[in-house]
Amino acid sequence: MINVFININGQKLAVGRLVSKDKQTYFQYNPEFIATGLQLSPFHLPLNNQVNKAPQKPFNGLQGVFADSLPDGWGLLLMDRFLRQQGFNIADITPLDRLLYIGSTGMGALTYEPDRSIPSTYGNLDLSVLSHEANEVYAGKQVDILPELLRAGGSPGGARPKVVVGIKGDQMISGEQDLPEEYQAWLIKFHATHADEGLIEEAYARMLKLAYITMPETQLMSANNTHYFAVKRFDRINNQRLHVHSLAGLTQADFRVPDFDYEKLIRLTLILTRNVEDAQRVYRQMVFNILANNQDDHTKNFSFIMDSQGVWRLSPAYDVTFNRGYSGEQSMSVDGYGKHIPEQVFLKLGRLCEFDDTGVRQIFTDTFEALSEWQSLAKQLGIDSVHTNEIQQRFNDLFKQYSLMSR
Repeated sequence: MINVFININGQKLAVGRLVSKDKQTYFQYNPEFIATGLQLSPFHLPLNNQVNKAPQKPFNGLQGVFADSLPDGWGLLLMDRFLRQQGFNIADITPLDRLLYIGSTGMGALTYEPDRSIPSTYGNLDLSVLSHEANEVYAGKQVDILPELLRAGGSPGGARPKVVVGIKGDQMISGEQDLPEEYQAWLIKFHATHADEGLIEEAYARMLKLAYITMPETQLMSANNTHYFAVKRFDRINNQRLHVHSLAGLTQADFRVPDFDYEKLIRLTLILTRNVEDAQRVYRQMVFNILANNQDDHTKNFSFIMDSQGVWRLSPAYDVTFNRGYSGEQSMSVDGYGKHIPEQVFLKLGRLCEFDDTGVRQIFTDTFEALSEWQSLAKQLGIDSVHTNEIQQRFNDLFKQYSLMSR
C-alpha cells in the first residue's frame, strides 16, 4: 500500500491510498481530503469515497495524476540503471514500486510513502562533472551512475538528459527535495544530439517572450566548453510546491500517439480554468509552435497548475524548440490538420478564444515579428551557421505559407 500526500502552502495533507491487487491498481481518497474540496484530477479522478480502478492504458495501470509523478525518457533510464545496481529485475518492478522510489523527489506537489528515494545531501554540485556523467550515461558508455546524478536527474520527464538543482549565486546543490532558504529551483538540460541544443532553446525562449507568451526565467550555464539551457521551475515558487498536472495525465492521453487536437485543448482549458485568458495563451502558443516549427507539441508538453484554493491556470510554456515531427506534421492537430492549416481554421479557433479576425491576425503579426529576431539571436548566442541557416530556411517556408494570416 502507498500513502499519497500533497504539499499545499507548506502543509502536508494526506490525499489517499494506492494499492495493487491482481495486477490492477486501485485508489481511494481519504475522507478528510474529500472535505477540502480540492479536485486534484477533476476529469478522471474526481473527489468521492469510491474505490477507483486505474485503466491499464496508457500509463501501465496508473491513474494519470500519479503517472505525472513518474519520469520518462531520461529519468526512467536513470531509475532503471539504479534499480539494476540494487539487484532488481526491471521486469518485476511495478508502477507502484516506481512511485515509492520517487517518494518526495518528484515534480509537482504529490509525494508518496513509504519513501524509498535516494537520501539527499546539500553539498555543492559540479556542473562539469554532472554534464560529463550525463552525456556518458546517455551515450550508453557509463554503467555505474554517480549518486549526485541519480538524485538530481531521476525525477524530470522528457528525453534529453537533465538535472534539477537549487541555485544561490554561484552555488549549486541537488534540487529534487525542498531547498534551503535563499536557493531557487532550476532545471538544467544537457545536449542529446549536438552542442547547440541549449543555445537554440534559449533563443526560442527569448522569441516566445517577444511573442507575448508566458515563459519562466531562463539562463545559459557553461561547463566543459558548452552552454546548457537552464529554466526556473514553475512547480516551485519560493520553495513552496505547486500541484502540476499535464494535459496527458488530465485526459489519460498517450502522449506518444498524435491523436489530440488544439480545439479540444482550448475547450478543455475553458472548462478547467474558467478563464478565457488561458485559452488565449493556448492559442498564442499554438500559432508560435506552427510558425517556429516546434512539432513536438504533444500532450505532455502542456500542463496546468492548481493553487491552494483549487483554482487551475495554464502553466508557462516549456519544452519549446526547433523540432521536426513525423512527416512534417504537428504532434497536436489543428482542427484535424497536421500541416497546411487553412485560414478559416485559425479564425474558427480564434473565435473560441474570443478573438475576432483582427485579433487573430495580430497574433500572427506578433509571432512573425518575434521570429524575425532569429538570426540576430543566433549570432548573439553563437549558434553554428549550419543550424542557423537550417532553421531560417524553415521559417521562410512557413512565413510564406501563412503570410496571408498577418495584418
